[in-house]
Amino acid sequence: MDPELALVIGLVVGGFSVPAVVSAFSDGRAPRAAAVALMVGGGLVIWAFSQKSGGYALEDIPKAFISVAGRYLN
Repeated sequence: MDPELALVIGLVVGGFSVPAVVSAFSDGRAPRAAAVALMVGGGLVIWAFSQKSGGYALEDIPKAFISVAGRYLN
């Protein structure tokens, strides 16, 4: 798997899991599925950072989204 693809998938999965965690806590239930999704997203982001030499800077993240979208939607 490409590190940019892993970064984008990890950020999307992690981003979607945050509202699920908040919803579970506000309903008084355990956020099991959301916590698993958050760990998977975090693991993908950590893996992507470790695979690219020098890691990613904050300004590289939008470039990674555009690169992945252009590569797979074209």
